[in-house]
Amino acid sequence: MPPAVTVHGLAGATAALAAAGPAGVLLLSAPGAGGFAGAAWFLAMVRAAAGRHAGVPHQAAIDCADAAGTALAALGEGARLIVLDGACPAFGAVAAAAEQAGARVLPARPPALDLATLDLGRRDDLAKLRAWLAMEAPQPPAKPRAP
Repeated sequence: MPPAVTVHGLAGATAALAAAGPAGVLLLSAPGAGGFAGAAWFLAMVRAAAGRHAGVPHQAAIDCADAAGTALAALGEGARLIVLDGACPAFGAVAAAAEQAGARVLPARPPALDLATLDLGRRDDLAKLRAWLAMEAPQPPAKPRAP
């Protein structure tokens, strides 16, 4: 999975796509945004930003917190990557529905740089964004080989 950036609007999504390296970027909604902003708005914002940076590899993930109904609604609105708290009692059912729709459900938010903490008009903060996106995504530890 490419490095994740939490975006709160079109300007942030556009900046993240502009700064993305060859690995691309995962545009992640704010925590619980599926319930208060809706997946349709988030997905439309990602499409608009991607239209300004055609060819930049990216994924979009809408965070639905622990709300299974919100996650199912996001699937219905076309979301292909959803964050749903793994402790949600309906996690398995939502994951099964996602699989049938060709989507995935993450049980927790991936590590992400929250663009709300940056002023994208400042060169130093844009450099922080570029540095974050240049990092390799965390890899699982290597398994020891059998002797």
